[in-house]
Amino acid sequence: MSNRALLEVIALDAADAIAAQSGGADRLELVTDMAADGLTPSRETFAAIRAAVDIPLRVMLRSADGFAAGDVDALVRDARALRAEGADEFVLGFLDETGAPDMTAVRALVAELDGCRWTFHRAIDRAADRDALRKELAGLPGLDTYLTAGAAGGVDDGLPTLLAEAARATEPGYEPRILVGGGLRLDHLPALLHAGIDAVHIGGASRPQGWGAPVAAGAVAEWRGALEG
Repeated sequence: MSNRALLEVIALDAADAIAAQSGGADRLELVTDMAADGLTPSRETFAAIRAAVDIPLRVMLRSADGFAAGDVDALVRDARALRAEGADEFVLGFLDETGAPDMTAVRALVAELDGCRWTFHRAIDRAADRDALRKELAGLPGLDTYLTAGAAGGVDDGLPTLLAEAARATEPGYEPRILVGGGLRLDHLPALLHAGIDAVHIGGASRPQGWGAPVAAGAVAEWRGALEG
């Protein structure tokens, strides 16, 4: 697996998960309610997906649209329930009103996760200062990935930022893997792969019929093939 680029696919249910795995997904991000950009799925949904596939699952911890944490105690309870069900990888990310990371919320969840690996998601693309955010989060237990488009508007806008951050991978705060998602297209892949970025995240691209339809294994397989070059 070490030389294989990572393909993460959003799954809403077991049918999505089965299709994504059969198409060549390496990992799933589990969410509910894509109208709100993806919220915490139920414990039951996690259990059904976990029973359906054997690839890693990263579970969203997010209670409302936007990047404010909201009720942190409720998020901690969700994390505890999901961990009790067997979840061991997560996705989270919160900003305060100034656009800085909400460290109170992040630390509360990281403490509950107790060493589980996690992704800081696209909140970084709305941060007032990406570099400061990375340095503030550096060293938090379990943080191994940033899901980012490089800009709030998507990869078209953010590509120069992604390439610049990839070149800084040995610097403090830049060690976590860059997982590119948000307006990502197949034609972006050559530049990303050339820069050493080896992880991508797709949602709508895995659903040619739109979010009202399930993941299509063939669409996932097309991305898998493109990543294999």
